[in-house]
Amino acid sequence: MIYLDNSATTRPKPPAVGRAILAALEGFGNSGRGAHDEALTAARTIYDAREKLAALFGCNRPERVCFAQNSTEALNAAIAGLFAPGDHVISTDREHNSVLRPLYRLRAQGGEVDFVPADRHGQIDYADFEKLLRPNTKGVVCTHASNLTGDVTDIVRVGNFCRTHGLTFVLDASQTAGLLPIDMAAQGMDVVCFTGHKSLYGPQGTGGLCVGEGVELRPFKVGGTGVQSFSEIQPMEYPTRMEAGTLNGHGIAGLSAALDWLNETGVDSIRAHDCALARRFYESVKDLLGVTVYGDFSSEVRAPIVTLNLGERDSAMVSDELERRFYIATRPGAHCAPRLHRALGTEEQGAVRFSFGYFNTEAETDEAVAAVKTLAEEL
Repeated sequence: MIYLDNSATTRPKPPAVGRAILAALEGFGNSGRGAHDEALTAARTIYDAREKLAALFGCNRPERVCFAQNSTEALNAAIAGLFAPGDHVISTDREHNSVLRPLYRLRAQGGEVDFVPADRHGQIDYADFEKLLRPNTKGVVCTHASNLTGDVTDIVRVGNFCRTHGLTFVLDASQTAGLLPIDMAAQGMDVVCFTGHKSLYGPQGTGGLCVGEGVELRPFKVGGTGVQSFSEIQPMEYPTRMEAGTLNGHGIAGLSAALDWLNETGVDSIRAHDCALARRFYESVKDLLGVTVYGDFSSEVRAPIVTLNLGERDSAMVSDELERRFYIATRPGAHCAPRLHRALGTEEQGAVRFSFGYFNTEAETDEAVAAVKTLAEEL
């Protein structure tokens, strides 16, 4: 199988990730629920992971790295914890449902939401942020890179807009954490939400949010913490404020090992490899008769994603043929990005996404090109 669905989850993982998970399964107690060696080993490993993530994202206090199951939970926690009925929030048409649905829920509760529109090519006009500004605007929530087209949002520009107007900037880094440089302080983000199982090469069930200095989130969930047991309210210290219940210590151990691999390999090296394969694929298929490719490839700063359609053929049928005939795994359909599909005009057809990872090769990329050529010729 040629696996080209890395934007859904990277595969395979570095071998050290599995070894770390197994060691944790065999040796961990429950972090924060005792002072015996097994509990302390879990606690130290989890704190070590916080330190690595803080360094990666430019979060200057490791205790403000709060773990969650994934970026969806982190985004829910950030949006529910920051904004309230009567608040106005700006987002974009590029967003994943992990951003859209919490914002729609906020709107149903009495909040107000506007979206910077995407054009027929999936591009946004940054001047529209100013046009959407209102007296009650409290923040901006947007993706770093579209999971559909791979186009990257100019987060420095968005960050400057937020600083100028005193807004809270929440970044969805689902597709870019571990792939593109992220520095909260330098780029102006207040909260960065991430998942562990994509470009961080960690296990599923891991993720979290980095909370900047001065940002105070209402707890998304409350419950057991291992501290202040007689208090009737959730402790307000970070990270306990955002981490009710037992953490996925085994998964976080795997994520910590993945972060070691990431640091050893180098984010720049990983990005260069992945994007070179995506560019190789794009250049080979973009001019094929009947092939439509989505997104802006004039920029070198992209997520390693190439999304296309073959004529009017249903994307699910194309993806099925790629797997059945050529043993190539891709992602068809709507990609949980309904607003962007509407902008692109692919709401009914969907699209086929090819996404590249560090363990893909040029030979695999060329086989994928040959498969698309065959299908295009048959079309």
